[in-house]
Amino acid sequence: MASIAITDGAAAAPAGAPAAAVTVAGLQKVYGSGGAATTALDRVDMSFARGEFVAIMGPSGSGKSTLLHIVGALESPTGGHVEVAGRRLDGMSERELTALRRDHIGFVFQFFNLLPSLSAIENVLLPALIARRLDDGLRERARALLERVGLGERAAHLPSELSGGEQQRVSIARAMLMSPQLLLADEPTGNLDSRAGGQVLRLLRELNRDEGHTVAMVTHDPSAAAIADRVVFLRDGRVAGEVAGGDTHRVIELFTSLQPRDASEPALVGGSAAGIAGGADIAGAGGIASAAGVEPAG
Repeated sequence: MASIAITDGAAAAPAGAPAAAVTVAGLQKVYGSGGAATTALDRVDMSFARGEFVAIMGPSGSGKSTLLHIVGALESPTGGHVEVAGRRLDGMSERELTALRRDHIGFVFQFFNLLPSLSAIENVLLPALIARRLDDGLRERARALLERVGLGERAAHLPSELSGGEQQRVSIARAMLMSPQLLLADEPTGNLDSRAGGQVLRLLRELNRDEGHTVAMVTHDPSAAAIADRVVFLRDGRVAGEVAGGDTHRVIELFTSLQPRDASEPALVGGSAAGIAGGADIAGAGGIASAAGVEPAG
């Protein structure tokens, strides 16, 4: 069975600690068997440096979300290994994996996964409730996180009383409650308009730059990916290339080259009908990142 290794994220690296927050080597994931087998990941090699912001892009079905789920210990690989903090996950018990996910990894998804009957602050506190570690310190941290994401005055509101962008910011605050070293974001702006998506990107970039959290983000939006330090592209379950962040047009160029040639529909970026598969420009290459004044990496 394959494996995964995690570092101390925002904290200073102790002597002898691995240089990478995440290392992936020869990673494979196959669903089904025999003639019905589908290969989602095919010998993927990749690493995320401590404190790095990495965007992962590729056509639909390229294995982006599968990769993120395996790195986050939500799925088991078929082959290869992953390291998060220098620890191989294949030898860890289910209890140890649960503790890893709870204490060291924060998750942000496209669909916010807030409990509808809980207020914003109760949703933020949910990881502590599950871990039976709710105390005054974490309550204060939850309030501070809601202030940080601009929702301090909406702490008592239910999800149904919040906009989509506000709900996503609550989910980011929840992901940060336990001070994770690694933040995994799967299409965090995919269900938002350009303004709300820009606010979410700005938060992720600030958490990375100000607090040193390692961030890995899956996205279909080249302008969102361009805020990262590095953009890695997958196609057919394999690494197809990478570029430095900071240049939306360069990201668009490589992403467009990975689209199936017979694609009948243009890719949608930032909720608009701008088709990158057809070579269309994206709001002057600003996209949702510029909607909230997010500066690209570099």
